[in-house]
Amino acid sequence: MEVKGKATRIELLNFRSVHTRVFHITWFSFFLCFFGWFGIAPLMAVVREEFALTKTQVGNIIIASVLVTVFARVLIGWFCERFGPRKTYTGLLILGSIPVMCIGFAHDYTTFLLARLAIGVVGASFVITQYHTSVMFAPNVVGTANATSAGWGNLGGGVTQMVMPLVFAGLLSLGLSESVGWRAAMVVPGAAMFIMGLIYYRFTTDYPEGNKDSLDIATDDGKAKPKGSVLSALNDVRVWALFIIYGACFGIELTINNVAALYYHDRFALDVKTAGLIAGLFGLMNIFARTLGGFAGDRFGIKFGLKGRVWFLGGILLLQGCALMLFSRMGMLPLAIVTMIAFSLCVQMAEGATFSVVPFINKESLGLVAGIVGAGGNVGAVAAGFLFRSENIAPQDALLYLGIAVACVSTLTLLVRFSPEVEERERLAVERALVLNRSSST
Repeated sequence: MEVKGKATRIELLNFRSVHTRVFHITWFSFFLCFFGWFGIAPLMAVVREEFALTKTQVGNIIIASVLVTVFARVLIGWFCERFGPRKTYTGLLILGSIPVMCIGFAHDYTTFLLARLAIGVVGASFVITQYHTSVMFAPNVVGTANATSAGWGNLGGGVTQMVMPLVFAGLLSLGLSESVGWRAAMVVPGAAMFIMGLIYYRFTTDYPEGNKDSLDIATDDGKAKPKGSVLSALNDVRVWALFIIYGACFGIELTINNVAALYYHDRFALDVKTAGLIAGLFGLMNIFARTLGGFAGDRFGIKFGLKGRVWFLGGILLLQGCALMLFSRMGMLPLAIVTMIAFSLCVQMAEGATFSVVPFINKESLGLVAGIVGAGGNVGAVAAGFLFRSENIAPQDALLYLGIAVACVSTLTLLVRFSPEVEERERLAVERALVLNRSSST
């Protein structure tokens, strides 16, 4: 991975730097997209009652919210390479805000399901976030940058669990009915996304050197993309191993974001607001947990090379599976909360570790690789959604089965290998980045 033009450190307060501006704007855009994507999740108890939804129908809605994202993420990865991340993110934020605000027009199960399906496109924002930080930061910090931007964005999944019930309660206090209240509440994240789309276009650039329109850039070194790079990415077993691995971490997080509030509401007989607040603790770990995973990936990479990044990923994924199995067995509320937080720490560190590896798989097709791996998260969520859809599987048992599956998937890291030549090339790139980092600090 070339170092030219990329930041070798993350300077959070240096807003004169294009790298810093992109970093903050992209993570906050992802944060708002999460609000739009999962804003309705903590209000599902109200929606379920209004539309008299069955468990199967609720499960279908959960699946719909993540199914379309599978295809959107792969396509968005290509859009980033073709049009640049700036225009791609701007379009997604503005167009994605429409179904978020329009879900309030749903009047039955079918129309609500279709609206939830349309909103799922917003989840493709993750790929743009990872692509944009990958082209802005050097290999010594790219894992940390990717993990932090995604983690702080994912934080929206936790904050929305806490904030949307409060927005809903505030609207009820103004005299709105529950039926009108949840509809009006969804206008808030939609409007915020629209405004952020305008900000993204105005204050970011595609690359450190400028925008794609004014630069002839297809790869990090400015050369035309090799014709076989796309096929090379599609035929790379490592890409598909990471696709499944990301499904076992981010896919599980998406599932928990969708079901946590209902899980606590039903299993522990909590009201909507309390269940939402507790469920929100899961997502709040993104404040630091995903960053910690990316940082650890970078540290292992500096010390042991690319294989070190993969070693860490396999280990934390195994711990995630064990923590999820433990959480599924907790029947007392305090113990359930504690084990959920431990599980949350592991799952988000695994996500950060995954995207500390992704930028090194195929730099000529970074957008495509990021899109495929990112789509794996949604495939995992869809697969997990079928467990919660079944009338014959209790939610706690579904969680147990998922924990077992995650532990098994951790063995796929054995397929993610790098040739000695690639290991040496990236070692030299890291050394150059570290030298530049030291010289810039003196």
